[in-house]
Amino acid sequence: MRNSHAGRAKTVSKSDELEKKIRTGEFKVAIYGLGHIGAPLASVWLRAGAHVIGVDKSPKVLEDAKKGITHIPEPGVNETYARGRREKRFHTYDDPVKASQDSGFKIICVSVLITDSFSADLGAVKQVASAIGRGLKKGDVVSLNPSVPPGTSEDVVVPILERESNLRVEQDFYMVYNPERVYEGRAIQDIEDSYPGVVAGVGPKSLEIGARLYSMVFKKGVIKVGNIRTAETEKLLEGGYRDVNIALANEMAKFCEKVGVDFWEAREAANSQPFCHFHKPGVGVGGACIPVYPQFVLQTAQIKNVECNITRLGRSVNDSMPAYCVEQAMKLLRGAPANGGQPVVALLGLAFRGGVSDTRLSPTYKVIDELRKRGVKEIRVHDPLVVNDPDLPQGVLLTSNLNQAIRGADLVMLVADHREYSALDGRRMGGAAVYDGRGALDPARFAGEAGRFASIGRPS
Repeated sequence: MRNSHAGRAKTVSKSDELEKKIRTGEFKVAIYGLGHIGAPLASVWLRAGAHVIGVDKSPKVLEDAKKGITHIPEPGVNETYARGRREKRFHTYDDPVKASQDSGFKIICVSVLITDSFSADLGAVKQVASAIGRGLKKGDVVSLNPSVPPGTSEDVVVPILERESNLRVEQDFYMVYNPERVYEGRAIQDIEDSYPGVVAGVGPKSLEIGARLYSMVFKKGVIKVGNIRTAETEKLLEGGYRDVNIALANEMAKFCEKVGVDFWEAREAANSQPFCHFHKPGVGVGGACIPVYPQFVLQTAQIKNVECNITRLGRSVNDSMPAYCVEQAMKLLRGAPANGGQPVVALLGLAFRGGVSDTRLSPTYKVIDELRKRGVKEIRVHDPLVVNDPDLPQGVLLTSNLNQAIRGADLVMLVADHREYSALDGRRMGGAAVYDGRGALDPARFAGEAGRFASIGRPS
């Protein structure tokens, strides 16, 4: 028992020492991936007084970071980058091995998406882990942050680190898992003030050190989770709950349309009861989080021979929404288009949701596919935040000029609920039929458009 207490005291002393070294710059923090998670995470460490090394494979991202700016429209990041550069506490590296050599705390923030076969694509994680391993030193700490299938940290990342470094976890270096839990557009606020961080380690030493380090940026404290697999699963539970909830909302929205009920009014009343928390229905679920995490569950469930029928059905319902909404929208085109030829369709929003520029897995792509299946040749896309997108199909116009998008259109579909669209009305649409795929428009503003306006969750 005495040895156990002595070991814990030694680990606590090590944690105190690392915290001091971070503040003095002796123990630098390296952020691998300056994207939607890495950029705000680098910012909160800079705001905590750390010396930060930003690593990214994109020369443009690194060049912008050197100028104190980011390609991610996240509040507070540009200001923090600029201050870090002025104070010589923020450095950028294009060599991931050198970044590992020069840092003590390495945080992996690269994206983990899904392959065509719906399994986790861990390619970027493996590459970064290999580079970190080649620069790993005794006493270093490695943290994995993206959402991953259970077992990824221990079965994938740790073996790579040990092989590349010839060091042993818990003995020579420490491995922790801290799932990102942010909402794009308020990421810094979420990390610093909104809720506690979740931290797990491969062993008690890693857990103690990881919890102490992350308590420097999570002002609400940290939740210590007993093992890494549990922490990895925790994040998947968050995403799975939201995906299934949205699927239920989509199902009830379609139900309400058929029985002559305004879902949005019913939802507001239902959610006044504290045990009810209906999410919002919509034209689709996008982004690198909610549509991805259930697939990690299903992937692992298949390996372990576990039935996850509700998770699978929820994914199926949400994946069906672009086709359903396009079908409802096309019904508004009664008769021939105004120009006598093929209909012209304008889509409002390319980002996966309003208020962000992130287009990853945006439902707009599936909406375009569905429109083309129905013979629509001229499709225009407007987004106030997305300037260019190489993933758009050839021939589809992307513009930040709303008038250019809707001028002469036969049908306008709202796909992302950007706040710039909230005040639109029938007059602004120039006679086009309007389908609101997010329930974001005020039906009263289209009162004079009988048979030319429809919204998800509202009877026609």
